[in-house]
Amino acid sequence: MARSPASDLGRTLCGVVPQEESLETVEPLDELQQLQRETFDYFLHEVNPVNGLILDKTATNWPASIAATGLALACYPVAVERELMSYEAAISRALATLRFFWESPQDPEPDATGYKGFYYHFLDMATGRRAWHCELSTIDSALLFAGALAAAAYFDGPDVREREIREIAEALYLRADWQWALDGGATLTHGWKPESGFLGYRWEGYNEALLLYVLGLGSTTYPLPDTSYSAWTSTYRWKRFFGYEYLYAGPLFTHQLSHVWIDFRGIQDAYMRRKGIDYFENSRRATYVQQAYAIENPRSFDGYRKCCWGLTASEGPGPARLKLNGIQREFYDYVDRGAPLGPDDGTLAPWAVVASLPFAPEIVLQAIDYCVHQAKLKEFNRYGFKAAFNPTHPGEAGNPYGWWVSPWHFGLNQGPIVLMIENYKSGLLWSLMRKCPYIVAGLRRAGFDGGWLLSSS
Repeated sequence: MARSPASDLGRTLCGVVPQEESLETVEPLDELQQLQRETFDYFLHEVNPVNGLILDKTATNWPASIAATGLALACYPVAVERELMSYEAAISRALATLRFFWESPQDPEPDATGYKGFYYHFLDMATGRRAWHCELSTIDSALLFAGALAAAAYFDGPDVREREIREIAEALYLRADWQWALDGGATLTHGWKPESGFLGYRWEGYNEALLLYVLGLGSTTYPLPDTSYSAWTSTYRWKRFFGYEYLYAGPLFTHQLSHVWIDFRGIQDAYMRRKGIDYFENSRRATYVQQAYAIENPRSFDGYRKCCWGLTASEGPGPARLKLNGIQREFYDYVDRGAPLGPDDGTLAPWAVVASLPFAPEIVLQAIDYCVHQAKLKEFNRYGFKAAFNPTHPGEAGNPYGWWVSPWHFGLNQGPIVLMIENYKSGLLWSLMRKCPYIVAGLRRAGFDGGWLLSSS
């Protein structure tokens, strides 16, 4: 895989002449390692070590996120390999996490931790019980299961603790009743609440549910029917923007989250065979569309250019309406920002840029360099990049950036940075998940073949 150009070259290609005071002595790959280390620190510190739960967001009295906890489980092997965490610390943390989820209450009561093998989106950091009357989330449970299976694939030795990690991870995954989550329909529901039953939304249209369906199809206890996957892919939208034809989804994260876990290079399902590409190439095209959209900048937002892009689901400086430089602007709070169809209010997410690194390093490294050295988005931050920034919005008076920057870090953002840097550098998580029989079985039941699947048992 191609490595980065020189750091100065990245800045020059962005049309910015590097300033002497902003030059770094570290090489580009060292910068990625430093970003990976700083980002992983979130999982070291924003945790309840007793139950392994990871804080969703660095705000006061905020709950844990099961998705962030699943990402943490996948990050621990990376941390051991990169000497960010000792083997003993990683295995203790993984065990504490998995034991908590296995032993936590699984029943229809409104204050349980989960039901039917799935888990509530947000949990109280201390008690591990449902927070905020949130939903039992199918996709967030899938991210938790994927993290557990990644840990099981890594800790594959004879040590009694490693065996326990494997046993609990498998048991957690196999307890999920995917058939129940269909609620009698062809496609999976988004979730369920004890007060009102299943949510009205289903997983349709191309999105991060690719991982969800693969896991549901791979189960040996309550598997999804084959027809559920074809029902999902029948809702896809194939579009053409900026000269690229691809399977459309606007926010970048929808082209990334499933790829954090699964190496889609060279393997195809029926839909992608008809189109003549694979999902990895699709994500590469979506990444280039994001850059092309920023270069065109149809709404004339500040900052957008070839090395400053990255629209995804994120919080923003709104809701607010401001007149800036004679233009009436509307800013949003948390929405699924996307390119090129929007919504777009000038808010960009540096973490989503980093998570595209394996797909298009030749443009992503330039954008990372801009975020670090020109926008200086790592300054004043404990854990690398904050969640989002908006160069058009002035932010609060006296803020150190001169524009709006999110005050928060999110666990859901931190994990893909750590893992996609690693997949770019070594392919570690992809290698681990290739060894997972449930992932392999799910891919095959979804109709994938070719590539590395040909040699998988």
